[in-house]
Amino acid sequence: MAEIHLDGVAHSYLPNPTDERDWALKPMDHVWRDGDAYALLGPSGCGKTTLLNVISGLISPSHGRVRFNGHDVTTTRTEHRNIAQVFQFPVIYDTMTVYDNLAFPLRNRGIDEATVKVRVHEVAEMLDLVVHLGKRAIGLPADAKQKISLGRGLVRSDVAAILFDEPLTVIDPHLKWQLRRKLKEIHERYRLTLIYVTHDQNEALTFADRVVVMYEGAVLQVGTPQELFETPSHRFVGYFIGSPGMNFLPCRLTASGAEVAGQAIPLGGTVLAQAAGASVLEIGVRPESIRLADGGAGLTVQVRDVEDLGARKIVTCRLGDHELKVKVSAGQAVPAERATIQFNPHLTWLYADGRLVR
Repeated sequence: MAEIHLDGVAHSYLPNPTDERDWALKPMDHVWRDGDAYALLGPSGCGKTTLLNVISGLISPSHGRVRFNGHDVTTTRTEHRNIAQVFQFPVIYDTMTVYDNLAFPLRNRGIDEATVKVRVHEVAEMLDLVVHLGKRAIGLPADAKQKISLGRGLVRSDVAAILFDEPLTVIDPHLKWQLRRKLKEIHERYRLTLIYVTHDQNEALTFADRVVVMYEGAVLQVGTPQELFETPSHRFVGYFIGSPGMNFLPCRLTASGAEVAGQAIPLGGTVLAQAAGASVLEIGVRPESIRLADGGAGLTVQVRDVEDLGARKIVTCRLGDHELKVKVSAGQAVPAERATIQFNPHLTWLYADGRLVR
């Protein structure tokens, strides 16, 4: 396995980029720790696959260096980087048996047949492919073919990293859950360095030790699923993570804190100093961190809609000109028209020009 360093890496597909929008990847410095499982998370077109291909060597970055365990591999060809890559659609040899597909990466490197047999059967067992080992791949369903593709990436024990580019797209939802569980088991057993590209937050948060959130070619935050949920460092992270995402309410600063719709929210002096001069100030609070009541102290809101999700209800409220979501338990009664909300002060954050003020 390898520790992967990105030093000032940036990339544009244009020969002479002149505008910030011309960059598929904006300059970034990042370390992928040896043996960790990462998810690259963001919407389509944000640069996830470009970044993965820079790491694998399929793309040479316009600027910066890529280092594996301290060695500069920026100009090293893909086949010499000792990585395995699993793509969105299965990359297999249809006319070969499942066994020969799994054995191919090992035989290609001159591994003896006894070792090949052991590794192929280990991986086939992990991915529930044992019953298919003697079958030709061409007759298998799409999910089995993608398992073979995953197995070809996992069969080598000497790789620096295994890169997954949305590998479960063609898999039905139930099998997706099973395969994610398998990948986690494999990671926990072998401590492989895994980087998994996805636009699905559930995949990212259930798979990874650490999640790298990207937007418009930039890495906005790297953290554990809990860190991303509880303290998103950027407005987009708060919006993108969670269902529904974080509420953002415009506010103004006062001598002692912030004010939202006439309600004072105390803030520390350091926070106020950092926020001074910002063009846009907002309070960010998760739907789970808001208390909804029928009267009492707090902000008065209009109840506009109640969505019953079984275990929870999502209540849509109107605070002045602004809409916000509140999560309550299934058994909680929701007022028909007007209600009172209170924010959890320990989970209410100030954002200045889209970034968290700590």
